[in-house]
Amino acid sequence: MATIRDVAKLAGVSVATVSRVLNNRGYVHQDTRKKVEEAILSLDYKPNAVARSLFKKTSKSVGFIIPDITNPFFPQLVRSVEMVMKRAGYTILLFNSDEILENELKSIDLMVSKYVDGFLVVSNTLKKEHISELPLPVVCLDRVIGEEIPSVSVDNYAGARKAVRHLLERGCRNIAHIRGPAKVRTAEERLRGYRDEIRANGLKPYIVPGNYDLNTAMENALELFEKHPEIDGVFAGNDVMAVGAMKAASKLGIPIPGRLKIIGFDGIEWGTAVTPELTTMEQPISELGKKSGELLLELINGGKLRTSHYVFEAKLIVREST
Repeated sequence: MATIRDVAKLAGVSVATVSRVLNNRGYVHQDTRKKVEEAILSLDYKPNAVARSLFKKTSKSVGFIIPDITNPFFPQLVRSVEMVMKRAGYTILLFNSDEILENELKSIDLMVSKYVDGFLVVSNTLKKEHISELPLPVVCLDRVIGEEIPSVSVDNYAGARKAVRHLLERGCRNIAHIRGPAKVRTAEERLRGYRDEIRANGLKPYIVPGNYDLNTAMENALELFEKHPEIDGVFAGNDVMAVGAMKAASKLGIPIPGRLKIIGFDGIEWGTAVTPELTTMEQPISELGKKSGELLLELINGGKLRTSHYVFEAKLIVREST
């Protein structure tokens, strides 16, 4: 079955132009319109599933692209957004991208063809050129894609430095960092915060990858603790990896917080379900979801944003692991 991107490719235009032709919204040169219509006929492209939306010019639905549905942070974020959208009469179409650009582009194509009224996205692979021409509003969450695209995020750098300072205040002097995926902005900012705070205190850095994954973090933490028994503190780039580090310590018989103190980042519900309970830099997930939903609704309703980029602070929540 042909997609809107197939039509755009055959006609030699952008997906946004095809959408404008289908919606009969915005200016499209007559020659360009003819090319698009001929491509639609040639490919037998029929967005019939959204005939009602096409007629109404609205679907009362919004899309939400997240990178990893298995990471507890994102379902909590989706839920907080859903509460805002549901009150306004909107439903959410959820897409899991696995941080793969092709998956994200296909999801966007589908949303355009379904005539969603707007969408939210958490992405480290999309570029502003992929979405700036789209004929529907977009709000970025957790990660910033471009200055022109509204966003809601947390100050990951400052939060990371605060996490390391907390370990220092608890007496740690050999502090390791389990980092998130390379080239993911949140992970890079948390790594940078760790490096700068360690450097400012004249300490030696210990860094291993964890890929925001529990098992990867556990395996690399096991090797790290065996190779460097002097490590007395761990700042993990998210709570999932922090739990992985706790499992590694348990396997090696390292008591927490006696010999090893661990702090995570995100503030997911897992933190109070493990023993000892996890100290974390808590993201204000409810506020992030609420603000991003409000921004998207404002754009859908044709409003003009007073502020395009909102940055929240992460809050230190001290529990048993430190």
